[in-house]
Amino acid sequence: MTRTITPRLRTLLLLFLAVTGALLAGASPASAHAALTGSDPAQGVVVKQAPTQVSLTFSENVAMNGDSLRVLDPRGKPVQTGAPANVSGTTYAVQLKSGLGKGTYTVTYQVVSADSHPVSGAYTFSVGAPSQTVVSGDAPAAGGGVVGWLYAFGRYVSYAGFIVLAGGAAFVLACWQRGAGVRALQRLVVGGWLALTAATLWLLLLRGSYTTSGKVGDVFDLDLLGQVLQTKTGAALVSRLLLLAAAALFIAVLFGAYTRREEGEEKRDLTFGLAIGGVVVAAGLATSWAMAEHASVGLQPGIAMPVDVIHLLAVAAWLGGLTALLVALYRAPAEAPVEAVAVRRFSRLAFGSVLALVATGTYQSWRQLGSWSAFTDTRYGQLLLVKIGLVALLIGVASVSRRWTGRLGDAVAAAGKPKKTEKTETAETGAKAERTEAAEKARVSASKASGAGKAAATGKASGTGKAAGDGDSRRADQLARQRAAVDAARRKRLRDADPDRFGLRRSVFAEAGVAIVLLAVTTALTQTEPGRTEQEARAASSSSSAATTPSNGALTLDMPFDTGGTDGKGVVSIDLDPARVGGNEMHVYVQRPNGRAFDIPEVKVSFTLEAKKIGPLPVNPDHITTGHWSASGVQIPMAGDWKIAVTVRTSDIDQVTVSKNAQIG
Repeated sequence: MTRTITPRLRTLLLLFLAVTGALLAGASPASAHAALTGSDPAQGVVVKQAPTQVSLTFSENVAMNGDSLRVLDPRGKPVQTGAPANVSGTTYAVQLKSGLGKGTYTVTYQVVSADSHPVSGAYTFSVGAPSQTVVSGDAPAAGGGVVGWLYAFGRYVSYAGFIVLAGGAAFVLACWQRGAGVRALQRLVVGGWLALTAATLWLLLLRGSYTTSGKVGDVFDLDLLGQVLQTKTGAALVSRLLLLAAAALFIAVLFGAYTRREEGEEKRDLTFGLAIGGVVVAAGLATSWAMAEHASVGLQPGIAMPVDVIHLLAVAAWLGGLTALLVALYRAPAEAPVEAVAVRRFSRLAFGSVLALVATGTYQSWRQLGSWSAFTDTRYGQLLLVKIGLVALLIGVASVSRRWTGRLGDAVAAAGKPKKTEKTETAETGAKAERTEAAEKARVSASKASGAGKAAATGKASGTGKAAGDGDSRRADQLARQRAAVDAARRKRLRDADPDRFGLRRSVFAEAGVAIVLLAVTTALTQTEPGRTEQEARAASSSSSAATTPSNGALTLDMPFDTGGTDGKGVVSIDLDPARVGGNEMHVYVQRPNGRAFDIPEVKVSFTLEAKKIGPLPVNPDHITTGHWSASGVQIPMAGDWKIAVTVRTSDIDQVTVSKNAQIG
């Protein structure tokens, strides 16, 4: 960020657009923040016979407990038996009681996705015919309500604490080593450590209620806390606390032994050691987020997690260093103002951080969105656009700060001598103060001698002369303190009157204001379902009915699938016409989650009438064109509730079978 910042930013913007376009153009399916992509029975469907189980398919693996999947009859009584189980891939099922009557049943689910976020919802299906139900159908309260707000606040404080802790320490070591002795900076960094520690403990307590009942009363439930400690998120929070103990030792050395070291090789060695240790601890703290959130699941987690760590470190170096600079500009003592060279060093550090943020942010955007439409069609994409706008605004304000920095440095270096508001003025003022203090001491000594002589001439006791001398000494000390305070105020006034320094302080303050809003948007992003997953779930829900029977008698079934391998997700559609006993025309369509035709090595279909123990009757359709297979003369021997199973193979080793029931004939 020099005076040629505009061309650099223009080049950077072009590079950003080019890389983003290339990445988005070649996007392939990924997921994070689980979403319901299918169910059997499906939402709103009316089945003739009561099912023996209810199964749900999610976009990624989820964690469940005994109450995660419930099925309620029209009177609100549970009809499931046993605990839900993983039946295949990302599909989970719970068995139902036998002999269920007719009416509308409500399915509620409350799970925790692999990226640590609670996911809940509810839907209904009917047996025989729809009926009235006393169940509201509302989703459980996990992740919402008062506990949800408290948890979100804790996440915001934890991010802010990490940024201030890591960024403030980086500013001291890399930009202004004299700042290690400035009380205001010490309080800032220690405050960041305290905020992060308190927020981590707060999140650990809230986690159990946040992912289950959502009740404030369950926050201090020790059983829930024990369950949390056995999860990936609980392990991440505990590891963060252990790393904070190491960070406390780092802070103690930085603001203790380090400030007492004289300039020289020994202090340089200590600086290098602190820098290495600080980077290790900061990277470990950043990893505690990456290992339990969006980066740890979905597409390319081995790449996404290190990228996420670099992204967090870059944010801390930029925004945390910015906060430390703001404190130094406003709160540093008059006798030790922050030097222009320190501001220039931070400007270079900030520019490098911006480059890292653009590179890692581009990758993360592609990974979480996957298409240009997701920018406007999903809440995650909309928040991301707000974040990009705030980052652009922050860079613009930073360029203004850079110009003030250049002016401040030029003024200091002008004519080869510093300005009066810098070290020269400090030295001159100190010399004047010393001369004033010496003169005052001489005057006090003379006064004491005169007082002692008068006392001896008049026969006064020597104790009276001593008391008078003590009073004069106290008065002289008071005058000296007053003069020192006046001198410090004058130096601060002269320093603050410098237009270059005043302009820098004002622009840095504006940067900090934008950064606070940016951090809030970033926190919201970490709790928002990624655009990829939202679009995938939307596509699945729009075609989630188990069967639709148009006026011409044709039957259409849509089934999401996930073979578990690379590029293994999609939706398979079965069209059976006229869906009756005898010969039928069958068409099979395979699409990616984004709706594009998907060519795969093999598709097989089978029909089973379990009630009559008929089947499975295999059908091997012929490949017609990209994503389209067809078979003629598919024979259905009798009417009934047929189970239609489709086996999808996406590679030599990755395949899965999905199925749904439909009334044929």
